[in-house]
Amino acid sequence: MASSSTEHTIRQYYEALQRAWGPQHWWPAETSFEVIVGAYLTQNTAWTNVEQALANLRNAKVLTVEGIRKTRLTTLEKLIRPSGYFRQKAKRLKVFVAFLDRQHGGSLEQLFAQPTEKLRQELLELNGVGPETADSILLYAGNHPVFVVDAYTRRILARHELLPEKADYEDIRRLFQSALSPMAEESSSASPPAAKLDAAATRHPPSAMSVARREPLAQVYNEMHGLIVGVGKRYCKKAKACCEGCPLQPFLP
Repeated sequence: MASSSTEHTIRQYYEALQRAWGPQHWWPAETSFEVIVGAYLTQNTAWTNVEQALANLRNAKVLTVEGIRKTRLTTLEKLIRPSGYFRQKAKRLKVFVAFLDRQHGGSLEQLFAQPTEKLRQELLELNGVGPETADSILLYAGNHPVFVVDAYTRRILARHELLPEKADYEDIRRLFQSALSPMAEESSSASPPAAKLDAAATRHPPSAMSVARREPLAQVYNEMHGLIVGVGKRYCKKAKACCEGCPLQPFLP
């Protein structure tokens, strides 16, 4: 069980990163379905590879539910090849669309109108959907208030000696949701922070989904995850931590 001091530290991280970098405009996408496709494609690969695969789908005019439904599996595999594991991912996209058709009449609106926990369980039962993918779909495509835990989150927590890197996914998710829930009321009434121009700040220009109106709690979870991605990519790298200049450096034990 995480202590109240750990939750307080996480809130301090959020405030420090917000002051330093401001809104991150994550997840970069034009539609909720593009977010879903990106959540599948980003598994075990870099986002730059996902962007190329998404561009292929967009250029072929099949980056829609109907497009994936009608595209032959072999053609879909070729289009998403840059994302790696393309045969596996193509099948999983087909499975998702079949699930959407079968359970929700092919409607994303109906899908996301469900209660969060019920929908989360449905997603987790799909082939190739683990907690991180399910929560990414819920938060970024569906505006459900669920925090997304990724490898960057685990790495930062471990190096700051807040939790072990192998901590249970659900324990980390609950910790962040409990820690950040008080920030929702503050963020809904506060003006956006003035952000410095920094290479680790917003790496994506505003997109339809990144600027979409969200519930305050979902927005806080959105921003915190995007900020953590910035820390992980620029400073808290897998091979070596480059702490100089990181907004979280003052919090190191």
